[in-house]
Amino acid sequence: MINSSLKLNKKIFSNDCDLKSTRDGFGEGLLILGEQNENVCVLSADLTESLRADKFKNRFPNRFFDVGIAEQNMAGIASGLASQNKIPYILSFSVFSPGRNWEIIRTTICYNDVPVKIIGGHSGLDTGPDGATHQCLEDIAIMQTLPNMIVIAPCDYIEAKKATLAISQINKPCYLRLQRSQTKTLTTSDTPFEIGKANILYQQDNTDVTIIAYGNLVYSALEVASELEKEKIFCSVINNHTIKPLDRETLIHFAKQSKAFVVIEDHQKIGGLGSSIAQLLSETYAIPIEFIAVNDLFGETGTTENLYKKHHLDNQTIKNSIRKVLKRKNN
Repeated sequence: MINSSLKLNKKIFSNDCDLKSTRDGFGEGLLILGEQNENVCVLSADLTESLRADKFKNRFPNRFFDVGIAEQNMAGIASGLASQNKIPYILSFSVFSPGRNWEIIRTTICYNDVPVKIIGGHSGLDTGPDGATHQCLEDIAIMQTLPNMIVIAPCDYIEAKKATLAISQINKPCYLRLQRSQTKTLTTSDTPFEIGKANILYQQDNTDVTIIAYGNLVYSALEVASELEKEKIFCSVINNHTIKPLDRETLIHFAKQSKAFVVIEDHQKIGGLGSSIAQLLSETYAIPIEFIAVNDLFGETGTTENLYKKHHLDNQTIKNSIRKVLKRKNN
């Protein structure tokens, strides 16, 4: 059942549930930040409107810099600004930042441990029609390996807005992963959001399997949990919005409670959230885990729905994986 203590959107499973994208939530959060803190500045690599930073640009033109298609320069400039007590947000598609400028992020931002906020938009197969060159499926892997880096992937518009505000308060490098398409708004302004603390959205007293997801696939996890409840398969759903640092306490608790995990992500299987959870549990409390992710392949042009089906990120695959992990658990 839906965890009412989190004050989630009561319309989650209805047709009139609000549809918005995480990049829209980021844009609104950025504008609020600009009004609250004059040290916040924004650098864009020629993708201002796509990352929804145009409102900030219009409201605070003296704190906005379009560096053009020069992502490495953007990261270097931002590290300098951060060293002078500014809070720079750098914007591009995730395949370009952190993809193209990873070494500059590593050396000038993370090595110096300065609070640059890296915003990667259009991540995953969710980018759909833009094709393989723009569907970044490796960003979490390359970012969570960096010392000092915090990695966050919000599940909806409201959570993206909260995350945008929250990372400004941390004196560390942060990576905020955004997606392109509009998804159902699961949370409300009253839903708790804390960096490093996962939210249990769907909870059963006798949990058979725990489903863990982030980004737009959290909604798919909720749909599946609701449908399987009718078949007497009881799932709990964790919104693991903070990928680094992991919420070790919550994950270990549910590993001991359900003794089976299914991890879902719009990312490569190698190096993603599933890999991090597997490492954690191999060191603490080993259980059977099924991983739903892109399996060592590049994306391709298509609709998000068709790509998710082809690459086995659809609801039927989630159900099949839950049944599979239950068999492993019970044998």
